[in-house]
Amino acid sequence: MIESAYGGFMEVLVFMITKVVGCLEKVFLDAEPKAAAQSVFSGFKNETISFQVAYCQPLEGAGWNTFCDVKMESDIAEHVRVRRVVNVPAGLAIYPGADDDYLRKAPGLYPDMLVDISECKTRALIDQWNSVWVDVEGAPAGQHEVTITVVPSKGEPSSQTVKINVLDAELPAQELIYTRWLHCDAIAQYYHIDMWSEKYWEYLEKFIAAAVRRGINAILTPIHTPPLDTVVGGERMTSQLVDVYLTNGKYTFGFDRLRRFIDICKRSGAEYYEMAHLFTQWGAKATPKIIVNVDGVEQKLFGWHVSATSAEYVEFLANYLPALKAELAAEGVLDHTIWHISDEPSFENMESYAADKALVEPYIGDQYILDALSDVRFYKTGAVEHPVPANNHIHDFIDAKVEGLWTYYCCGQFKEVSNQFIAMPSHRERILGVQMYKYNIVGFLHWGYNFYNCQYSYYPIDPYGTTDGDGFVPAGDTFQVYPGKDGEPVESIRMMVFDECIADMRALKMLEGLTSREHVLALIQEGFDREITFYDYPRSDDYLPTLREKVNAEIMEKLGK
Repeated sequence: MIESAYGGFMEVLVFMITKVVGCLEKVFLDAEPKAAAQSVFSGFKNETISFQVAYCQPLEGAGWNTFCDVKMESDIAEHVRVRRVVNVPAGLAIYPGADDDYLRKAPGLYPDMLVDISECKTRALIDQWNSVWVDVEGAPAGQHEVTITVVPSKGEPSSQTVKINVLDAELPAQELIYTRWLHCDAIAQYYHIDMWSEKYWEYLEKFIAAAVRRGINAILTPIHTPPLDTVVGGERMTSQLVDVYLTNGKYTFGFDRLRRFIDICKRSGAEYYEMAHLFTQWGAKATPKIIVNVDGVEQKLFGWHVSATSAEYVEFLANYLPALKAELAAEGVLDHTIWHISDEPSFENMESYAADKALVEPYIGDQYILDALSDVRFYKTGAVEHPVPANNHIHDFIDAKVEGLWTYYCCGQFKEVSNQFIAMPSHRERILGVQMYKYNIVGFLHWGYNFYNCQYSYYPIDPYGTTDGDGFVPAGDTFQVYPGKDGEPVESIRMMVFDECIADMRALKMLEGLTSREHVLALIQEGFDREITFYDYPRSDDYLPTLREKVNAEIMEKLGK
């Protein structure tokens, strides 16, 4: 560095170093990342092939922190997207008592957010590592090269050329039913726009389309304001699609907004529609917040102040559910509708849960009803036909031979099992695809696609300033996308890694169709001397890329390509 006459520093020639890094590596500012083990990155025509290029201005011979341009050259340039990996604050990285399979446990800056390089400048900081995330999507089959060059404003550029092999075949369609709950109120709150305004509908479509693009095919549908993550006696912003009228003691309903919501989901490619829970969370003892126009005056007719089994709510359900089913049938989505009673009841809530379910069974008893709960006694007593246990309780349900089993995780799954916390290594998130394939899991649920509130929704938070719900849960649990400019969601590393998790499932299923399930299960176990379970699995960045290369090679061999 050279001191100027003005007391600052002048830019001098900058020396850069770069290296190719795999997509399962997280590049921290203060640690040199491990170079990618593979020399070629491969994938099928209809999957995303990702890698990173890390860069640093070394301390030895350093100039000054300088802006850089990141340039990309390739014969398939129109199919390549380059994004800067942005470090975000993690105040609560993980709960006390967590296991040791975390990258770090201290508060700090963690790599997570992916911002298009065209929308932001990047800098070469002295003795700090940064990276760009590179995706290849929709490229023609064949061997290609992608060159990433980091060009400091003054100094020598540094380049890395990566070989890409796009395989001449396509993965089969996704079979996993995958939901990450859409919080409609969060969009209105963050952008300060009116719920159901034209701008709101525009932004909502962007959030839904972004979700579907990464494999989310079931959308939480707020027929009434979802009774989720709300303090007892409190409420969240009203996000109710169905207009409810009570005139001279008779209920009628308006479905215009619901129809528009379904149209957006259809355009985006969503396949399933999750109706908001019909009773409150963590106990199923009260009714959800429902606004009703009573003889011309809007009222909060239902909410925490009304018992779940009250005569008023029983009468309402007797009118609401048949009308809703008829509308969903008319829209052609009833057969792809998922219903919920109450979220995360404990066995102590068994009596109230069973009473609530009995109220709705005359109307939706023939429908697909499932709930997130982790006590296998709910299933064994017949209270729940389609349980969704957390992945740290799932083996009880596997042992009970539950058919069509789902799983979920949230903040409580921080020991041993897979999750998506920012402080976790990415292989621990992605391994879930192998586990779900092995155990024939048909659905996955997570509660936070875009939850931008604190615990119990006392107040909204800034997701750019706090990634842990203001100390509520380990960073990364509350959302997968950041709210970007003009309503455009900004993806995270975690969202991309889960997309790879689903691609792994599809590839394993494809190979099974060409060989046998026994063959694929044996391939999964290669190199691991214990049975792979939801608790015990390979914990390295090499296992999954190596497995996929084997699977890909066998598929192409069986296809004769």
